[in-house]
Amino acid sequence: MHLPAPGEVVAIDVFVGAEDGNGGGNPVPLVADARGMSAAAMQQVAAAHGHESAFVLPPDDSGCDLRLRFFVPQHEMEMCGHATVGTLWALRQWGRWNTDTARVETLSGIVDVRWDDAARRVWISQPGVQARPLDAQERRQVAEVLGLGPRGAAYAMTNASTSRAKTLVALPDLAMLHALRPDFAAMASLCAEIGSTGLYPYVIASAPGAAGGHAVAHARQFPKSSGYPEDAATGIAAAALWGHLAASGALPAAHGKPPALAVRQGESMGRPSEILVAPRWSETGALQGCWLSGKVAWARA
Repeated sequence: MHLPAPGEVVAIDVFVGAEDGNGGGNPVPLVADARGMSAAAMQQVAAAHGHESAFVLPPDDSGCDLRLRFFVPQHEMEMCGHATVGTLWALRQWGRWNTDTARVETLSGIVDVRWDDAARRVWISQPGVQARPLDAQERRQVAEVLGLGPRGAAYAMTNASTSRAKTLVALPDLAMLHALRPDFAAMASLCAEIGSTGLYPYVIASAPGAAGGHAVAHARQFPKSSGYPEDAATGIAAAALWGHLAASGALPAAHGKPPALAVRQGESMGRPSEILVAPRWSETGALQGCWLSGKVAWARA
């Protein structure tokens, strides 16, 4: 793949499902050199392609290697996990990034990046999770919009965030997850009322050891107002899910440490995705958030 010209859009797929090779994952329209592009022009790219789009710019912070802006069809995003992973992977293929680590400036803050040469993967950092459980009235509202029926309000629901808040909804089985048919017309107002940027129902499918040492969860993401009804892979939601599960003890710890998590998403959309989330440790051994990674591929025509 040639190095794109300034303003040229290249398509990649991020968090491609491990079992499916190409064909899954979340599409990212990427502009590797967005110098000179206005915010309106960037949003037009996102609107034309219908997906979260990434734009590479020189950093304003001298301690960073590059700056990223992200747009969905309806507005700018402070942070996009899959677009960051995909952009750094693409820059690696083009020879624009050759070091073991990098620092990326975003509206959400600085993101640390490391290259896993053995797996040929990019890992990006997310901070520790902030979470609050929804109250009974909020749970009833979420259950109604998701079509869970009157018993749905009994399921555990938590607003969790490493970059922006997602509402985690714990469901009992995969059949229920895949059968969801939300009331999309009510999604934006519901999310605004409960302080969320999207609903993230999930099912814990297995404990560590069943998938190469990872625990496994399946999830779907219904965004508040991005311009499309469902997301095939949502890195920051997966990070928030891992942080919440690790903090609550729902992921059995090995030797006092939480395990990594593989989040399967996009299956109901026919775009199977897999997001890997692993604990991130400080030099003193303290848990300081997590790392996000997954497979990236050039989009097929």
